[in-house]
Amino acid sequence: MSVDVEDYYHAWAITSAIGKAGWRDLPSRVADSTMRMLDLFDRRDIKATFFTLGWVAEREPLLVREIVARGHELASHGYSHDKVGELTPSAFLDDVRKTRLLLEDLGGVAVKGYRAPSFSIDERCFWAYDVLAEAGYGYSSSLHPISHDHYGMPEAPLAPFRPRGGAVVEIPVAAIDWRGRRISCAGGGHFRIYPYRWSSFCLDKLEAETDRIGVFYMHPWEIDPGQPRIPDLPLRSRVRHYTGQGRMRAKLERLLDERRWDRLDRLFDLAAVPAVSH
Repeated sequence: MSVDVEDYYHAWAITSAIGKAGWRDLPSRVADSTMRMLDLFDRRDIKATFFTLGWVAEREPLLVREIVARGHELASHGYSHDKVGELTPSAFLDDVRKTRLLLEDLGGVAVKGYRAPSFSIDERCFWAYDVLAEAGYGYSSSLHPISHDHYGMPEAPLAPFRPRGGAVVEIPVAAIDWRGRRISCAGGGHFRIYPYRWSSFCLDKLEAETDRIGVFYMHPWEIDPGQPRIPDLPLRSRVRHYTGQGRMRAKLERLLDERRWDRLDRLFDLAAVPAVSH
């Protein structure tokens, strides 16, 4: 189980419409929504990995400490939600190093995991894994191995692998091969928008037909239907961001009750992951 700790206005559907300059004019809700998620996990004794945005951590240091105090893995989501391919290697190094050091200082724990905003590592920027190793990371969970208009790398391995034989392990989020297509069962908008039975069917297939551990993800803003509505968003952005928020908490609780969950750093043996030529 993984959580991308960002506010509602950090989501691509919102930021692409308002720009980063608009963040400071909107009320923050990330602390309250993340605390609600922590409470959901506590009631079930579930531990998760929280990929935390440096921009949030700097403004909500008590939230970072609460994540650690409740026994969850603290990991990095980069600093200001920039897509990897839009940064130079030097700027990316500054971003991920700054975020790791900030999180470690606030949380008092080592930070080894990273998730790229918007799953934005793909074959065009595999140099990012060398930069992550230089910045002190041990693994990434930044690939969504499906076809999508916003992200995705459908030819990527479904299981964890070591890109280009490097030091950093990539742990893709969950997907399956079904009827000649890659299908996501990793959560996020796919889980929020489609019926619960579809996600459950996909996860059942993953568990029955493979020995892979499925990595699920979500955002705190997805269980916050009371968040402000941003005016004049394009239709596609409105659909992607707001659809299903009112049902999301109940669906998530059912998912937490029906399956077993844990932190990424306790489920994956990084030393055993093979290298591939990608």
